Formats: sequence, structure tokens, C-alpha cells
Amino acid sequence: MSDKPILFISDLHLEPGRPDISQAFFSFLDAFAVKAQALYILGDFFNLWLGDDHVTELSTQIAGKLHALSNAGVAIKLMHGNRDFLMGESFAQSCGAELIQEPYLLDAFDQQILLLHGDVLCTRDHDYMSFRQMVRDPKWQQEFLSRPIDERIEFATKARKQSQSMSSNKAADIMDVTPADVTKTMLKHNIITLIHGHTHRPAVHEHPKVYESAVRMVLGDWDDGGWYISWTPEQLFLHKIDSPVISDGNSSLK
Repeated sequence: MSDKPILFISDLHLEPGRPDISQAFFSFLDAFAVKAQALYILGDFFNLWLGDDHVTELSTQIAGKLHALSNAGVAIKLMHGNRDFLMGESFAQSCGAELIQEPYLLDAFDQQILLLHGDVLCTRDHDYMSFRQMVRDPKWQQEFLSRPIDERIEFATKARKQSQSMSSNKAADIMDVTPADVTKTMLKHNIITLIHGHTHRPAVHEHPKVYESAVRMVLGDWDDGGWYISWTPEQLFLHKIDSPVISDGNSSLK
């Protein structure tokens, strides 16, 4: 096992209308990811994914950048989020990446860490959990992907508007993780470290009800700056990148 760091990111929500985020991601790859042994992208990499057959200039550019990173010897792992759950093997292969399913138990540095996107822990949001159950069904996905692209775009646009309208009327804690389900998940997998994104609430939480040293590390989104976690034999650390332009010698990290 290499002593090079393993990096984790999530919730970039890449889209053509936010080229600043794409450029920040490319800078991150050049400055940090290229020096890692692996990069784990834990969902909502894209703001919307309508199927691997919906090839865009942005998806092609992203695939090319990731494939170059893979060719440089960095293992790339992609996990589905609630925005890009239709990402498939074809796109993963174009990136030189591997699709991984949640929950994913990562073994490294003589430790184990559980990886999730995070939405599965938000069980108090009953409307969302019902929607999630529907769209994660393989039969639903097969039927949806058989539709013309225009129909998929129309469905996604309506679903997003409905979701935003419903979210505006929900209490903030409803859209956060359910503490009891965090405890249950960590105990089930017998782990003391959980990493996830989704909630856009970056933090490191202690969970003494699981184990005295149990922690849950939450990645932030990249709307304003960026967030990543680095894992080395010495430590796990949550980094904040303040500047939208990242460089190896001139970055602001917290």
C-alpha cells in the first residue's frame, strides 16, 4: 500500500453555467489529485445526469481530464449522488474510473472507512426518500433511459422545480442526516469513521454513542470555493479551499 494520500470530494454540481467550478476542479486535479494514490468522488459530481448517451462538451472535457489522471496512476472511484444516479459504466470507462456502490467500505492504512453520498441518511425527509426509492429502482431507470433526451430533460426540470418548492417549506433539520440512522449505520458496519457529502454542511462530528473515538466527516459543496478530505497514514483532514483558482503553491486551506 502506497503512503500517498487518498482524497475525497463530493457535491461539485458541475454544469455548463458554472465554468468557475469546472476550472477550480481542474486546478485541484493538477495541484493535489495528481499526487494522490486515489480520488473518491462521492456523488453529485454533476448537477444533472440524464444518461451516458447524453454526451455534452462538459462531460467530454471532464472525462478527458479524469482519464489523464488515471493514466498518471491515480485510481478514480465514482459514487452516485441524488443528482447523477444515472451515471453508468460507459461514462466511468471513458474516465478511466470505477463505479462504486454505497455503502462502500474502504480498507487502507490498516483502517476502514465507510463511504456514502449521504442522502440515504436523511430519513426524516419522507418526500425525498419516497422519490429516491422510485428513481433508484432499476426498472424505473431502464424505462426512463429509453425515453428521448428531450423528454428526460423535461422530466428533470419539473422534478427539480418541485423539489426546490418543497424544500423551501421544510425545516432545516429535516434535510440533514438523522442521528439515529448515523449511529445505526456505523454500528452495522462496525466502523468508527464515516465520510459523506450531500447536506452541504461541512464539518467533523463526534459520535460517542457509536464508539468513543467515532467521527463523521461531512464534505461541503463547491459553490463558493471547494472542500476535500485527505487521508494519509498520519491523519484524516477536512480542507477548505477558499480561492476558486487552486494552485499547489498558492492555495488557502483550512
